[in-house]
Amino acid sequence: MPKFKGEGAFLPFLELDRTASEPLARQLDRHLRAAILTGRLAVGQRLPATRALSKELGVSRSTVVTAFAQLAEEGYLESRVGSGSYVALARALSVNEPHRAEPSNSAPQLSRRGQTAVAGYPLGGIDASPNRPFTPNIPDFDLFPQRTWNRLTNRVQRSLTQQLMNYGDAAGFRPLRRAAARYLSDSRGVACEAEQVIVTSGTQRAFNLVPMLLLEAGDRVIVEDPGGQTAHQALRAQGCRLVPVPVDRSGLQVRRAVAAAPDARLAYVTPSCQYPLGVTLSVSRRLELLDWATERNAWILEDDEDSEFRFIGRPVPAMQGLDRAGRVVYAWSFSEVLFPALRLGLLVLPPGLVEPFAFANGVLDRGPPTLPQAVLCEFINDGYLASHVRRMRAIYAARRHALVAALEAELGGLVQVDPVASGLRVILRLPPGCDDRAAVRAAAAQGITCFALSPYGQAPDQAPGLLLGFAGTPESQMAAGVRQLAAALVPLIGKKRDAPCAAGV
Repeated sequence: MPKFKGEGAFLPFLELDRTASEPLARQLDRHLRAAILTGRLAVGQRLPATRALSKELGVSRSTVVTAFAQLAEEGYLESRVGSGSYVALARALSVNEPHRAEPSNSAPQLSRRGQTAVAGYPLGGIDASPNRPFTPNIPDFDLFPQRTWNRLTNRVQRSLTQQLMNYGDAAGFRPLRRAAARYLSDSRGVACEAEQVIVTSGTQRAFNLVPMLLLEAGDRVIVEDPGGQTAHQALRAQGCRLVPVPVDRSGLQVRRAVAAAPDARLAYVTPSCQYPLGVTLSVSRRLELLDWATERNAWILEDDEDSEFRFIGRPVPAMQGLDRAGRVVYAWSFSEVLFPALRLGLLVLPPGLVEPFAFANGVLDRGPPTLPQAVLCEFINDGYLASHVRRMRAIYAARRHALVAALEAELGGLVQVDPVASGLRVILRLPPGCDDRAAVRAAAAQGITCFALSPYGQAPDQAPGLLLGFAGTPESQMAAGVRQLAAALVPLIGKKRDAPCAAGV
């Protein structure tokens, strides 16, 4: 261990490892930096001369000069002509030299808004891996036309233009906006021009943009009960006061909503495929809600995710197509029809809102990346999106049927199976008093992923149940997966009951 007793500070702690990949100058920089930060070298102390230090350490003088120069550049040292280098930092961090930052025992203090944003998220700690049976809301990645997507990606990259390499339009890649407008008009009955479409980083961006631009802190928002927690959390995080209104077989109880919150500034609804129950908002209630928004100068945020996969009858057109007063903001996502990691969604806006929403979209993240938008545009224009949705609708219908049949065969009499008309999930209704959160944990121990129904509801008497996805589980694996699930549930539910389980809506 070198000792420097001559001119300058005594530096017994300098040990350089010549076998390490880290350059010697960087090692010297690191040791001296730590000594200064921890107070081992006090402000005003003079360091040994570079020539003397290099000789004692057995390194070139340039190694020492490089380390000293870097520390001087950052303000740790100051060089005095004719005198040498001195410690310049006036504040030490601790009396003991830390090799790494020690974690604090106390949690960081969040703002009230921050606490609201992270409170109560129901899916924390759940393994939502797509290869586990019955993971809800996840498509089958194995059936995605990856070769086609890769070919289109290569096509776009081979013809890479300056436009694609630059920051994109905050409203989205214009050709994609045109293609999306045509697709939504054909498949969802959305009445829009390409100029009304904004491309976002998934629908979660919409859940933040709408209250940010259209509402004031403290405004009341009508939401479905039970309802989508990610949207509800975003609305709360923006300062909204949520007014939960029950859902029945015809969707949101609109008259009850208007009576409970006549002064609400927004209604967040999932009319074509209510989440999580899968029911459809009736036409009469859609018109009632539109009348309320028009009369009160309020807004409707229509979340249309899941709408493509309807298994009873034809897909129900979007409510936006009925809007004549420009009160509906329409949100749609590619996550379940393609794959979630794409992180692309669409907002369809009344014309007067397009410019401010595009500007805000750019402020938040400059809009989503342009290259994936260009590939998606090719995918839509070449007809692959429409054909993929048609193919997956047939496959998912067969998987839904297989899951329902396996559940009824294995758990009939213990639970009630609710095969909802739309969406990539089945609801398994548990007996009254059952703890569906405990059921989720028991299922996870058996290698099954499912979500508890009760956290999606605001009412204290929310009926217990489980959300089971079927999209990612092949028909051949349904029976085995249900047996694993039954092994988890039967000890919680007990022997078969004569009385029916909790009734669905």
